[in-house]
Amino acid sequence: MEFRDWEPVYEQILQDFGYSRDKDEDSARELALLASDKEQCDEGCLTGLFGSYATVVAGPPLLGRHYEDLTKGTVLSVGIGTALMLAEGVIPDLVVTDLDGDVEKDLLANEKGSVLVVHAHGDNIPALRKYVPLISGRIVLTTQSTPIGPVHDFGGFTDGDRALALAVHFGARNIRLIGFDLKHPRPKQGTAPEVKARKLKWAEMMIDQLRTKYSLNVEYL
Repeated sequence: MEFRDWEPVYEQILQDFGYSRDKDEDSARELALLASDKEQCDEGCLTGLFGSYATVVAGPPLLGRHYEDLTKGTVLSVGIGTALMLAEGVIPDLVVTDLDGDVEKDLLANEKGSVLVVHAHGDNIPALRKYVPLISGRIVLTTQSTPIGPVHDFGGFTDGDRALALAVHFGARNIRLIGFDLKHPRPKQGTAPEVKARKLKWAEMMIDQLRTKYSLNVEYL
């Protein structure tokens, strides 16, 4: 997804949640500075990671045929999906995060070879300052606002739909979503349940829009 396609949706999200575009862009600039000495996985690097198939792992189950699916195409993890995959001995190709979950597991996956896709937004500057200096492997920088320097915007709002948007941007058209429960959000410390539910409504809308626009084959597992 190009930023020109994403920006109208982003503007609606800003209005819905009362977020500040200026703060989002301040965070993106901060991320660019903090990651200036890191090994960047640029668009050429990302293109080489993707084919037609991609799996995004957000949670359980990871057994049986679901585990078999993880070996097909590109595997992205979000949220608790990273810890679950590491527990199964599987290293995701990419970890998509805004550094507000089990960041230690995200950093461990990155150390073991996952590309860490770090997202900047107006509320996570302290987390960026704490964790970005600890990153040891390859990194991709993203924002939900205007792309700035090395900081990209491939579209998407929550970690899950951002991971999908990233995969679609680089050519994936057959998508498996593992552990996505958009109707019954898991409790998250620091986020009110009603806010989490609203975020997931936006995520569901984004997934549907991407499916329609790019004629995706999307399977929920």
